[in-house]
Amino acid sequence: MSASPPVLRRGEYAARGDYHRAPDPSWDYYPTYVAKLAAVRAWLDQLPPATRVLDAGCGEGVLVEEYANRLAIEGLDANYGSPRVRSGSITALPYGDGSFDRALCLDVLEHLPFDEQPVALAELHRVLKPGGELLVSVPNLAHLQSRIHFLLLGRLIRTASESKHPGDRPVAEYVDLATRAGFALIRRRGIFPTVPVLTRAIRRNPRALLPLHRWLSRLLPVPGWCFLNVLTFRKH
Repeated sequence: MSASPPVLRRGEYAARGDYHRAPDPSWDYYPTYVAKLAAVRAWLDQLPPATRVLDAGCGEGVLVEEYANRLAIEGLDANYGSPRVRSGSITALPYGDGSFDRALCLDVLEHLPFDEQPVALAELHRVLKPGGELLVSVPNLAHLQSRIHFLLLGRLIRTASESKHPGDRPVAEYVDLATRAGFALIRRRGIFPTVPVLTRAIRRNPRALLPLHRWLSRLLPVPGWCFLNVLTFRKH
């Protein structure tokens, strides 16, 4: 019996290991991450069995492993490789045209430089069948607290450092890029409206204030005010 290929970890995964498998509840992004996964699972759960799905930029392949017995799901990541995750670039997907019914691109585009984002979206459009859907999650540079900061101080608040999120944009710009790539936006959901004071408290105490995070997202689900947007696109 041949041995399984070794796991490949680069960048953040080399430094932090497989941190998405059991995320730390004290991670300031934890409540938003949990809410995002719930939204993605609801989307995947309604797909017919054996639907062909690509998880592009899947990291350790948590969702790939979770849905492997029900969907024909494949994972690809530039910084990770394993028996479930193919090592490769979202800007040059190693698949033929129209290979997939659905695709995921979760918290990926912001990690790309501006000039690579349209290339990645064009590749996702290429590998989807006509009428196929793409689920994207992106942080929104123009969330509520960032807008207030701009009004007071003349600049937006980055969603992370420039080295981590070199392609940080307001969510409307991501929608425009996807539209130019040939997608139509069919659904948009906001997670975590960044209400001043409350946002700071949640980020400092994510474990204890997880219920407050959920309450805010239900009470004020205005996508433009939210830190994270989950966008559903359809290929023309």
